[in-house]
Amino acid sequence: MIRVLLAEDQSMVREALATLLGLEEDIDVVAQVARGDEVVAAAREHAVDVALLDIEMPGLTGIDAAALLRKELPQVKVVIVTTFGRPGYLRRAMEQGADAFLVKDAPAAQLADAVRRVVLRGEKVIDPTLAAAALAEGADPLTARERDVLRAAADGAVNSEIARALHLSEGTVRNYLSTAIQKTRARNRSEAVRIAREKGWL
Repeated sequence: MIRVLLAEDQSMVREALATLLGLEEDIDVVAQVARGDEVVAAAREHAVDVALLDIEMPGLTGIDAAALLRKELPQVKVVIVTTFGRPGYLRRAMEQGADAFLVKDAPAAQLADAVRRVVLRGEKVIDPTLAAAALAEGADPLTARERDVLRAAADGAVNSEIARALHLSEGTVRNYLSTAIQKTRARNRSEAVRIAREKGWL
């Protein structure tokens, strides 16, 4: 039996996925969590073979949880299952060691097949439409620090507040924001945040 952990903050979606996967004779959903920061502990406690992670969860994103799993429990396979089929998310997920990336409206049989392929055959499984879009989109142009500054700006913080939060000077914050605005081809910081989110860079 393939032992599965489900991490999804929406209980109806989580229960539906658990029910669908439970119909498969060789798949057993042994653990469910609603927060990204509970993933590693649950995976360790239940000795899972694969973790199915949503991207947007409280505590930690699915992508951050995937990175932690790769570090703490490298034998556990990671399948990202998300509503947000954004090329930037796909690229970041694969960089953090995800083994598969699927959108939630994919057929249940496709999800079960992906679980088997990553666990039993060690394959990488990516939604083909997303893969093509990611190639067309190109790499995320933002540096890690530029992303940090944009995330802080997204909450409406002014430069001095961002500088304090990130332990930077105000001048450095201005420089990072200016570069991020140029790279996203935005007119201002709000538009830069919106564009970066839409592309899955934040």
